[in-house]
Amino acid sequence: MQPTPQPQAGAVQGQGAPGAPDGPDSFAVQIADQIESFIVAVSEVAKGDDPDSAVPYLLLQVSQVLLAGGRLGAHEDIVPEERYEPDTGPEPDMDELRERLGSLLAPIDIYSEVFDPYVPRSTPVAARISDDLADIISDLRHGLAHYTAGRVSEALWWWQFSYLSNWGPTASAALRALQSLVAHVRLDTPLAELDGLDTDSEAEDGDLERQAGRVMQAEIATPLGLGPAGGS
Repeated sequence: MQPTPQPQAGAVQGQGAPGAPDGPDSFAVQIADQIESFIVAVSEVAKGDDPDSAVPYLLLQVSQVLLAGGRLGAHEDIVPEERYEPDTGPEPDMDELRERLGSLLAPIDIYSEVFDPYVPRSTPVAARISDDLADIISDLRHGLAHYTAGRVSEALWWWQFSYLSNWGPTASAALRALQSLVAHVRLDTPLAELDGLDTDSEAEDGDLERQAGRVMQAEIATPLGLGPAGGS
């Protein structure tokens, strides 16, 4: 079992975060519904049945799950009922989902990201949308396992904690990349060909800064179904 970090002095149990959901309008039910909808929607996109709408649909889904995250982040600290986090069993294997998304997004999967915008002169690093989405779902499923088992306060605590520490920043980065893709195509301003940006390579200082945003080629617009504004 994993120890559950306790809140700092002054933190109180969040209102609207009881041990069991009160009804369809309760905070816990709304958050759980948004999270489950995101997991189902991204899993459907990963099947590749409708590749033409994959990017705009993922943009919509990431935007919506970040609304749930924003509500969790704005909520006062949620305190779980148990001192230690109950075991949720083995973590689900995300490799298949990650690979499906990676194949679907292959031309544009890699993008540049600044890990912490408040670190002066941060060097952008390479990231993958497919990795981001799989990591987000892994975090969300962990909390959903608590929620399904009736440990609602534990689920809310986990979703809130992991939003601030992991899946929130990851989703925000993925959202920026997806929005940039849609904007460049709809505004008919494709960027230069990807040149050396890779999550597995070590670039020299400044290389990734010069490559930031160069994750899209003009010819990918048609296969992804993203035509310029006013175009066919």
